[in-house]
Amino acid sequence: MADPKILATIERTPTEQLQISISEYRGKSYFNLRIFYTTDDGATWLPTKKGVTFAPDQLDILSDAIEEAKKEFMVEEG
Repeated sequence: MADPKILATIERTPTEQLQISISEYRGKSYFNLRIFYTTDDGATWLPTKKGVTFAPDQLDILSDAIEEAKKEFMVEEG
């Protein structure tokens, strides 16, 4: 996997977005949440140092935390 596989993007501002992707580094795959920015109206998106990387064996912990957050937000809205 040479290029990251982008799973989703979340626009934060017209020049900044969160990219959720899977990438490879030194032969291992990782799940990344990283802020990207553009200076050319979105033609090119460049990574910032702001982000986190998860090993595949940490995804269950992340998934559980997201599910718990969704439950909490449903209680607040409900």
